[in-house]
Amino acid sequence: MLDSDLALLAGHAARLRQRHLRDLIAEPSRSVRYQHRVGPLLIDFSRQKIDDDALAALGEIVEKARWTEARDTMFRGEPINTSENRAVLHTALRASESQLPALAPRDVLAEIDAAQQRMESLVDAIHGGTDGGIGLATGITDVVNLGIGGSDLGPRLAVEALGAFALGKVRCHFLPNVDGHRTAALMRTLDPRRTLVLLVSKSFSTEETLLNGHLLREWLRDAYAGDHADADRHFVAVSANVDAARAFGVPAERVLPMWDFVGGRYSVWSAAGLVVALALGMPGFRALLRGAAAMDDHFRSAAWHANLPVLLALVGAWNRNAQGCASRAVVPYLDSLAELPAYLQQLEMESLGKSVTPDGAPVAQATVPVVWGNVGTNAQHAFFQALHQGTDVVPVEFVGVVRASHGLRENHEALLANLLAQGAALALGRTREEALAEARGGSDAERETLAAQRTFPGDRPSTTILLDELTPESLGMLLALHEHAVLVQSLLWNVNAFDQWGVELGKTLAKAIRPALTGTEANGLDAATRALVAAIRIARSRGVS
Repeated sequence: MLDSDLALLAGHAARLRQRHLRDLIAEPSRSVRYQHRVGPLLIDFSRQKIDDDALAALGEIVEKARWTEARDTMFRGEPINTSENRAVLHTALRASESQLPALAPRDVLAEIDAAQQRMESLVDAIHGGTDGGIGLATGITDVVNLGIGGSDLGPRLAVEALGAFALGKVRCHFLPNVDGHRTAALMRTLDPRRTLVLLVSKSFSTEETLLNGHLLREWLRDAYAGDHADADRHFVAVSANVDAARAFGVPAERVLPMWDFVGGRYSVWSAAGLVVALALGMPGFRALLRGAAAMDDHFRSAAWHANLPVLLALVGAWNRNAQGCASRAVVPYLDSLAELPAYLQQLEMESLGKSVTPDGAPVAQATVPVVWGNVGTNAQHAFFQALHQGTDVVPVEFVGVVRASHGLRENHEALLANLLAQGAALALGRTREEALAEARGGSDAERETLAAQRTFPGDRPSTTILLDELTPESLGMLLALHEHAVLVQSLLWNVNAFDQWGVELGKTLAKAIRPALTGTEANGLDAATRALVAAIRIARSRGVS
């Protein structure tokens, strides 16, 4: 944003500080003006500390950022990831389900179609218990997805969120981390001869994925008395590096593609979502794509003031840059969406956690807030005390489902009631007079003291997102909503949302540190790291694990 934009927003924020959210909410027709629906997804901004004038100012800023031009450039596949000279075409992965003409290059769409057909053949073979003509192991009951970051978070969220739609053909397990406890536990409980391992890594060099892959390969080889050929039939790879996968033991016919034009955190729609297709069946996976494509169509066709991703982005920028909020809580009121906060952490913080522009200059304003959260109502008994009465204002995104996939009506009514109540309590608060009126017994001074502790300031913003039901289509819409909001915020903040150089340095240092842990001289390490390495060596020498 320009300095003049920030000054304009600061003026609106100063004006709105004179009004409490309870007064804004009481305005006639506000709930109508600030509530929007696209298909099965409803989003309500009426509890945000914003009014029509402030929203209009934000609209002027996003229009100056030429968001429609950037949007269409992305959909066409022009290289908007400038630091890596790459296109950004995760939307092309679901273009076949769109109601609008595809803008992506035809050769890209053809590649994607071919990959989806290969996915479908794999899924049919595994579900049917055949080798698919490509040497697959048969009789598979369990699938282990080895991938981290985008190769884990999106697929795991989709599999867990859509459990009610699972076909029950296979059980799906996820091993993202190098921590051996989970790997050891899986190897103890699974039958190796009935387990398929998915190695998901674009470069086929991801340390966590390959370390676990080698462990599972040895486990499988032991099950076949050292027969490498039989063990290797239990592996499928999703990677851009076919040669490396082949060297590991996965033939090219069992390697599905990944492309440079799809970033990891946008890859659930690609062959990296193979585990999702195995859980739901290919029709269920295509339904997920169809929901995302519906949000793509809305993003491509609606004006900013009725465009859900744009409005979500504008409200986020308002809270960060005009209201000074340094974090944002995401609270899904549905246990099956427990992974949503972690998924959005990567999507938003890896995309927008930048402090320089694409030209290398410092940004003009604060960028992405810290994203965190947990499921409700659990979260109410953990961090909601700080949300209601703490010294920091944290905007909350509530996510709920109108119709549950179970028949336990009282449980779901209680869940929905809590979702709505928490948003209302954050916005309205409780005045000192109200708290004093509820105080009972004791002296006037004691009642005043108690009332002070039971006063809630309120005036704390939240957004509510409601899905009619949690289905593959509605989940696809929800995820695409946030993807497109990230693009819009990257334009407002003038950062490249599609690279992630900040991830690289720690990985490079880890490669240098690892040999030092096993006895090699710790040359080239900083003093603090050398001291910690020494402490680890001493602990090991004493038998401390």
